[in-house]
Amino acid sequence: MPEAINADTNFLVVDGFINSNGITTINLSRTYNISSAAAAPKEAKATVYLEEENGVRNVLRESSQGTYTSAPLRLNPTKRYRLFISATGGKDYASDFVIVKTTPPIDNVAWQAVPTGLNIYVNSHDNTSATQYYRWEYEETWEITPPYAPAVEYRNNRIQDITTPYPRLCWGTFKSVDIELTNTTRLNQDIVSNYLLRSFPTTANQFNTTYSLLVKQYAQTAEEYMYWDLLKKNTENIGTLFDPLPAQVTGNVHCLTDETELALGYIGAHSVEEKRIFIRRAELPRTWFVQTGYERCVPPDSVFFFKPPPQPPIAQILLGAFGGSAYFPIGPLFESSGLIGYTAQSRDCIDCRTRGTAGKPSFWP
Repeated sequence: MPEAINADTNFLVVDGFINSNGITTINLSRTYNISSAAAAPKEAKATVYLEEENGVRNVLRESSQGTYTSAPLRLNPTKRYRLFISATGGKDYASDFVIVKTTPPIDNVAWQAVPTGLNIYVNSHDNTSATQYYRWEYEETWEITPPYAPAVEYRNNRIQDITTPYPRLCWGTFKSVDIELTNTTRLNQDIVSNYLLRSFPTTANQFNTTYSLLVKQYAQTAEEYMYWDLLKKNTENIGTLFDPLPAQVTGNVHCLTDETELALGYIGAHSVEEKRIFIRRAELPRTWFVQTGYERCVPPDSVFFFKPPPQPPIAQILLGAFGGSAYFPIGPLFESSGLIGYTAQSRDCIDCRTRGTAGKPSFWP
């Protein structure tokens, strides 16, 4: 392993952007060893504020560990802005002053069923040709319906009627991790036409009932675009002989108290445009074998009792099967002789909260 891989570094990482028309959220963390299984160390109790060039400062409060948010702001598009950070170690950091970019609205988010599955596209334009550099993030939400509704539960060393039923519907979420960006600098017009944002196979379980996609669009400067483009090449296009070689990615954040101290991140200033779509299973081709996500859970397992009374006793069988926290009864199994056991499955096959949340999103129809 190269020495740099195992180096004990502790550089500041600044993630976020200056929202010119809303709430600015900045996440601060520290670099750590690539072989570490722990989460990235959060930079807590820092002093963070948004600074207008030759103007006012707006403080960002720590809303959760390492996350700093501002009040809703409307910035002057003719001014330049930067982020200032005073870390707990006594070092001060600041991003370069940047201009404010106004993001044009998203024209539409469209989807198309193709032989290989479903493609989702985003379209936008700027009549003033002032944007040219675009980046997108998205957040997916879909319904999750578990295959079982247990009628019984194991409690107090016995099987009884269930007292608190499991939710019959949950919602899963996923936030984009790939870097999605493009530019129109080589076009005669500042138009983004059918940029492929997301692709799914015909079996994708997100479309078992109802699926929603929220797309966020950001206008960028050429410098910010170059930062994200290089970051994309470093993280997504490495592994073949024809991929670009890794390059140093730092950004526009600098340590003011120690010029040799490295800081990572790029802070731009722009507004955000959003658009949400819904896709329902009934709108997709009937020939698609859309999965539920629970295929491995069917059929259910069985925990049997045998007649005459088994050895070990029934209580011991129940304790062995359901005494932990990973396996749960669903309902009784009967034969002509009476009760012979219970159907059962893992928690993941019964409780949809292992895959999402039972709280209905405010935007859900």
